[in-house]
Amino acid sequence: MKKKEVPQDKSNLEKANIKDMVYAVGENGEYTTELSTGWEPKSIALDNAIREIEERTEAAKARFLRNESSPIEYYMELHKMDIPILASYVGLWQWRVKRHLKPVVFKKLKSKTLQKYADVFEISIEQLKRIDE
Repeated sequence: MKKKEVPQDKSNLEKANIKDMVYAVGENGEYTTELSTGWEPKSIALDNAIREIEERTEAAKARFLRNESSPIEYYMELHKMDIPILASYVGLWQWRVKRHLKPVVFKKLKSKTLQKYADVFEISIEQLKRIDE
């Protein structure tokens, strides 16, 4: 695509004052970079992904409030992580992180382990133990 044809459609990127760098063909026929605020197909995909993340976060919050899951699951979803990523950040085996998602196990965690999670989520241990409404 030519440099002057780079899409500048409205998207969530534009609202956040973020632009994508894309490659385009310049006036002299060589590849160059150009900034784009987005294009419709990408905007739709981004909106769908954000909506899915919000739904998963709300579902995790509901499970916590029903005492079916620990707050770790909520904060993991809120920070767009999965178990392998969270495990690597806290320095624990994945099976241990998965086990810590159980409320009974979470309530028995030592302060040192809770601090690891709190540090990853950039919150205090007190905030980790609850979810603000």
